[in-house]
Amino acid sequence: MQFTRHLRDGVRSGDITTSIRIWQRPRVKVGNSYALQGGFIVVDALHEIRLDDITPQLARASGFKSVVDLLKIARHGRGMHVYLVHFHFVLERP
Repeated sequence: MQFTRHLRDGVRSGDITTSIRIWQRPRVKVGNSYALQGGFIVVDALHEIRLDDITPQLARASGFKSVVDLLKIARHGRGMHVYLVHFHFVLERP
């Protein structure tokens, strides 16, 4: 999983443990780990949600100031399915 530069420190510190992704289909699997500078993201849960389910609280928990800011980053490509990804950061590959 890739994160914009301004989110990476929050992900590594554990302050950010959720991400909203808009994809054509899931691109991560629960239990798998994905490299991130300085360690790895381990996916704990993956749920398909509706766009309307993205609340200001969820946007802030994902490291954004607002839903609008989150969607500026999340909306790219041809994806139409909205996924809520729960994860944690580890220093070494599990």
